[in-house]
This record gives sequence, C-alpha cells and structure tokens, in this order.
Amino acid sequence: MASNKPAPEAVSPFDADAYGGAERSVGEWNPTEDTIRPVRGRHRVAKQRGLARSSTVLGVGVIAAVGAGGIATAQDKAPVSISLPDSIADNLPDAKSLPGVGAFMSDDTEAAPVSAAPITTAGLTTAEVESGADAGEALRARILQQAEQQQAAADAEAKAAAEKAAVEKAAAEAAKQQDEAEKKAAAEKKAAKEAAEKKAEEERLAKLAASYSLPTSSYTITSTYGQSGAMWSSGQHTGLDFAGAAGTPLKAVHSGTIISAGNAGAYGYRTVLQLDDGTEIWYAHQSSIEVSVGQKVTTGQTIGRMGGTGNVTGVHLHMEVRTAGGSAMNPMAWLNSKGLQV
Repeated sequence: MASNKPAPEAVSPFDADAYGGAERSVGEWNPTEDTIRPVRGRHRVAKQRGLARSSTVLGVGVIAAVGAGGIATAQDKAPVSISLPDSIADNLPDAKSLPGVGAFMSDDTEAAPVSAAPITTAGLTTAEVESGADAGEALRARILQQAEQQQAAADAEAKAAAEKAAVEKAAAEAAKQQDEAEKKAAAEKKAAKEAAEKKAEEERLAKLAASYSLPTSSYTITSTYGQSGAMWSSGQHTGLDFAGAAGTPLKAVHSGTIISAGNAGAYGYRTVLQLDDGTEIWYAHQSSIEVSVGQKVTTGQTIGRMGGTGNVTGVHLHMEVRTAGGSAMNPMAWLNSKGLQV
C-alpha cells in the first residue's frame, strides 16, 4: 500500500544542513572536482655534482630525509575528520559477518594497548628526546651524515688508489732509470776495458818492435805470400818479396843463430836465421853473405846484401818465415804481430 507520507527531499551528501546544519570544521576535507587541479608541467631535479661515487646513495638519503621531515611536519597539523553519509554508514556490513574475519574477533577481546610514546619521538635516543629533537629532523640528519661518511670513504678510496698509482709509476720510473744507468755503466766499463787492452797491446807491440827489425830499410813490396803464378815451382808464392837496389844491407829481424848460409839452388845465396823460439827466417837471392853457420847475431845486425841470384826476374829479397817444423807462414802477418808495419 502506498504511503501518504511525503517523500523525503533529496539531500546532497555535501550539504551541511543535512547533518544538523553545523558548519564544517577547519580540519574537515571534502574534495570536489573544482577543488582538485591536475598537476601540469614537468618537475626536473637538478643533477648533483661532486658525488661521483656515492651520488645514488646520497640521493636516496636526501629523498628519505625529506620524506621524514614531511611526516614530522604533517604530525603538527590538526587531525582531519572524514565523515560518511548515514545512508552509506547504515548499509555497511558488520565486520564479524565477513567470511574469515569473524573468527578472529570476539566481544571479550581487549583493544591492543596503544604505545604511550608519541610518533614524533619514534627512533630517537633518550638524549635526543630530552633535548627536544624532532624525529624527522633527526632521521634526516642521520641519513645525510651517513651519505657524507660514504662520500668521504669513496674520496679516501680514490685518493688511496691515486697515491698507489703514483707510487707504482715512480717505482717503475726509478727501475727504468736504474736499468739505463746500469747499461750505461756497463757500456763505459766495456769501452774502458777495450781501451786498456788496446793500449796494452800497443805497448806490447812497441816493446817488441824495439827488439825486432824489418829485414831492410829501403824497399818496395812486389809479391805477397800465397800469390799464384807459374814463376814458382809450387804454383804459389811462399814468401814476401822486398825489391830494392843491389847491395842494400839485409838485417837480422831478431837475435838468434845462423843455421844455414850458402847457395840453395833456385833460392840463390840464402841465409837461415833461427830465433830462440825455433822460428826460422829465410833470406834468399842475396848477392853476398856476411855471416857463417853457428854464428850468434843480434837484432838489426847486417847478415848479407840484396841481389838477384837463383831463380829471379830482378833484384830483391825473398823472405820466408817458417815454424820449427818447417811449415811456411805469412811473413807480413808475422812481422805485424811483432809490432812492425811493412
């Protein structure tokens, strides 16, 4: 049956008169479409410089610190009341009737005790609470301090790495310089040794030259040792030829004993001087002989004269140097070894 009571007038949930005509409190928040503005534009965060290694950690720390400060600041505001229309509040289901929830609820359950400590002092030490420190500010300060410590540690690590690299570079440079110095010293030592050896050899040759003499003082070299030709019976020249004027004096190259003196066929008039070490010096093609067998002679003493006897094509001295066993050797090399330059 239809009721004759007039239908209630539609009431806006945002009409203050619908709730007893009371004015909205200062802390009540009833947003509308007109009071909410969409956020426009872009928010740019300036790039932090000077935090090469810990910029990420510091950035997170700053965000956390700012958030903590915001929480602390929000706690100072008056509480905001949120109200619902009776039509909605009356139709809300009972929490105990919800599946899986009623089993955890009881009329005898006492409310959990509320911490007596205000949220503004959460995480603070006793000294900080007594000093009136704010939780958000304290948290932010701790995060910034931790970020600074991490930055300091990163800077110290970078500095230590740079110092280590510098030390290693200096050590490598020092090792390189030492190696170069050792090489230079070795080269100088080698050069000094070679110079000393050369000087010693020169002194030795000079001393030998004082006790040795060239076989003649006026000559021209016409044939050398080992030279090939049909003029020699062996096919090779076995001595050293000093060409000069007939009658030029021939000298003993060193002190020794005359072991042969006379005509020797193709050699013509020949004298053989044996030195103390057994080496034999042959003087061939002489025009005359001025010593005899068994005679002792000294360096530079005249033993004969240059001529053209025997198998020759002109006046000259054919000089041979042989070992004690009779083997021929290069006369020029032998004279040079005695400090004499031919």
